Amino acid sequence: MRIRIVGAGAMGRGIAQWAASAGHTVELADVRPEAVREALGFVASMLDRAVAKGRMSAAAREASVARLVPLADPWAAGPDVELVIEAVREDLETKAEVFGKLERALPASTVFATNTSSLSVTRIAATLQDPTRLAGLHFFNPVPLMRIVEVVPGAATRPEIPALLTALVEGCGHRAVTVADTPGFLVNHAGRGLVTEALALLEESVAEPAEIDRIARDVLGLRMGPFELMDLTGLDVTAAVIDSIWLGFRHEDRLRPSFLTPNRVAAGLHGRKTGRGWYAYGDGASGPAPESPVTGDGERPVFLVRGGRPETAAYEEELAGALEAAGVRIERGARPSAEAVVLVPVWGTAVSAAVADGLPRERTFGVEVLPAAGRRRVLAVTAAGDAAAARDARAVLARAAGGGEPYAVSVVRDTAGSVAQRLLSSVVAVGCSIAERSLAAPADIDLAVTTGLGYPAGPLAWGERVGAVRMLALQRALHATTGDPRHRPTRWVTERAALGLALTDPGTSPVDCLR
Repeated sequence: MRIRIVGAGAMGRGIAQWAASAGHTVELADVRPEAVREALGFVASMLDRAVAKGRMSAAAREASVARLVPLADPWAAGPDVELVIEAVREDLETKAEVFGKLERALPASTVFATNTSSLSVTRIAATLQDPTRLAGLHFFNPVPLMRIVEVVPGAATRPEIPALLTALVEGCGHRAVTVADTPGFLVNHAGRGLVTEALALLEESVAEPAEIDRIARDVLGLRMGPFELMDLTGLDVTAAVIDSIWLGFRHEDRLRPSFLTPNRVAAGLHGRKTGRGWYAYGDGASGPAPESPVTGDGERPVFLVRGGRPETAAYEEELAGALEAAGVRIERGARPSAEAVVLVPVWGTAVSAAVADGLPRERTFGVEVLPAAGRRRVLAVTAAGDAAAARDARAVLARAAGGGEPYAVSVVRDTAGSVAQRLLSSVVAVGCSIAERSLAAPADIDLAVTTGLGYPAGPLAWGERVGAVRMLALQRALHATTGDPRHRPTRWVTERAALGLALTDPGTSPVDCLR
């Protein structure tokens, strides 16, 4: 296929390398001729690196470079051009101007694709004389390494074009997911679950950014915590995406922005690129400060509250077994002794509920029951908790079985659901809301999130690990305890819990019944 790429910046040059390496002839054009020269040099250097690392032969490198055709005029006639991929700046008027000129220069058979990440594909297409020829083809940076592409049909896109683009993407070794033309498409939309809930936790003073990041990494298994991610991406970029998706979905509560971000953006606290964000960078400082050492009496006995609920019983038994294996003295009986610290395994409810049942408020603490991806446990303290007793509870939780490496223990403010559960519930809920609106297929949602965001599992598969019944219990408890509509259970989870279906199951639709 002969492909013309208009825009030789970071995305355009990455797409050019990807397509040429897969055997396609690539015309690379930009309104600045020097940008094309720089892009060709960059692609050649990246291919040289691939040869040096043994990922590409020298002959394949030469053939790929030979397939790159510098184009002095982006609007030149091209009777053989089958596809144009536009990769210019994110501005509707600019993109409309580019496609208007291309429409006059290229044959009617040439398919147009926009690499927009935030603009409506339908609105871009509407500026053309023939809006049926354009679709979205959203790549992620760096293109050769991020092996996922969103194929986004506009409202008027011809039905054969998404299939053509999907075949192209997969023929070049990437995975394609078909996504509805909605704000944020799929990956950016799904990614709001983590950062919006992390910001909500910070708003409520549940924990500092560093503690939330540690829990996200060591309990949930994320490669990077939400505040680290915002610093890497840039808070100016992240806040703009959050706002645009929330506005696009007409103030959907689940996607609600935080009041914390506008002032930080105005102050230039954007993250790594400005030297300071949620963390400081440069001049000897880089990222969060080390966490406080564990102190306190690790020999103190523990009274472990058992809830007796089916959705938490397995988690409670797992925690009890781990503490006993570490040599922790666990008291038996109906009431704790005057010496014991009281640990309440939390699943969707707050420690304050246990205190209301007559437990000693100064030494009753919550403990996270989600199985940790790393060696970390989480202790939740109420405003009435005694600091010395909390230090002892932290020391107890840090103990490991058989003299192994001790656990790190985060201390957070008591909140319904705990930090990890709220983050997980939000990720799952946003993914399920995408599925229930039929914006993408369940399998595509999970594929796009794991590939595009690097999560250990897609939101539906992650929720399925917990189970639809347990997820529903968590979401109901969060909603009932907080009254915040951001936590309301999704229809997707509610139906599947009632019907015994997996969260990854697309289910039967009315359309299926009419075929």
